[in-house]
Amino acid sequence: MNNAEVVTKAIQNRRSIYTGMFSGEEVSDAIIETMLENANWAPTHKLTEPWRFVIFKGEGLTKLATFQSELYKTRAEKSGNFNEGTFEKLAAKPLECSHIIAIGMKRHNAVPEVEEVCATACAVQNMLLTASANGVGCYWSTGGITFYNEAKPFFGLEEEDKLLGFLFIGTMKSDKWPEGKRKSVGDKVRWVK
Repeated sequence: MNNAEVVTKAIQNRRSIYTGMFSGEEVSDAIIETMLENANWAPTHKLTEPWRFVIFKGEGLTKLATFQSELYKTRAEKSGNFNEGTFEKLAAKPLECSHIIAIGMKRHNAVPEVEEVCATACAVQNMLLTASANGVGCYWSTGGITFYNEAKPFFGLEEEDKLLGFLFIGTMKSDKWPEGKRKSVGDKVRWVK
């Protein structure tokens, strides 16, 4: 296979693998480090490199679970919208993972905010492709406390920065990689010649 074929295969083989498919076996830190290194090579306008990552593993997963479930509870009780199921899910979900990577975007005024969000998303895509290439289950979630401003300091982010979600990472229960589904690209493209 030439390089172009390898890249195409890697892109078309990427899947979101959810925690219900995780085995509980720990993913090697070396794979996580490769994911992070590849993230660092994402395109970035004016070389602002806005991506910021916090990696949780071991007891760190418990700290994240406690932080997010308690933050949810505090906010929900104030607004009268507390849901015990949501609280329990936020307390349990991180413990199903080998690692979780919090995805932050450090704001730079040199470029429009959307460019920083896009650059960070490209960095995340590099991590997703790296995980898939290593047979590691992974998915990007923007649920839970992602958009709570008061969560930012826990992840080392300032007021003008953004928390863009979390990568949930784990070893798959089986070696059968899921098949992908996409509608024809022709339905989404218009050529102007």
